[in-house]
Amino acid sequence: MKYILSEKYNKYLSKIMGPNPIKLEEELLFGNKIPKGSVVCDLGSGQGLTSVFLAKEYGFKVYAADLWSDPNENRKFFDSVGLDENTIIPVKADALNLPFEKEFFDAVVSTDSYNYFGRDENYLDNCLLPFVKCGGYIYISVPGMKKDCHENLPPELMLSWNEEQLDYIHDISYWKNILSKSKNSEIISVCEMESNDEVWADWLKQDNEYAVSDRKAMEAGGGKYLNFIKIVLKKK
Repeated sequence: MKYILSEKYNKYLSKIMGPNPIKLEEELLFGNKIPKGSVVCDLGSGQGLTSVFLAKEYGFKVYAADLWSDPNENRKFFDSVGLDENTIIPVKADALNLPFEKEFFDAVVSTDSYNYFGRDENYLDNCLLPFVKCGGYIYISVPGMKKDCHENLPPELMLSWNEEQLDYIHDISYWKNILSKSKNSEIISVCEMESNDEVWADWLKQDNEYAVSDRKAMEAGGGKYLNFIKIVLKKK
């Protein structure tokens, strides 16, 4: 896949916090069914780059929801790229206790973060879907494994991550099982994404300490065990 939209955001890559989330989001939303003008939650928005992408490229009104980033800093960033409070609203929010009205969002997009809070089979029905309108879509991209190997973790992966960190990463079968427990959503798609090598390459070029640490595993060939997984759900 050619990431045509993402190329516009290369100058902001110092803000990314993992494998290039803009390319992941472009692939995730290819052919999406979220209408322009929809109110969308960017769940786990980090420093807001994915939120800017959603607003500028797809015409959504975006709530940039993140627990760890500073809403005031994100507001400054949004203002600097010409997006006002009518277009993006930064919110400090815990994904387990979202501070919104019920059925507030037309859709939710979550890029490279859902695996931190969504592995509980009750999460969708109890914590997220109540805030989505009936018929609304949820688009999720998560880091994954081609095949779960937690009982015998490859030494290449252990160069950068420990067992606890790797427990956040699972394969397609694992996610299908978790998502199938939801009574209030329909699984549209769970599939492997194309972008693994390219988004990792963008991340490993960064100079921050986390990217530098991740190089150890990836340079040793750890990438052959990993992928990214696209999940599309629809609220019943």
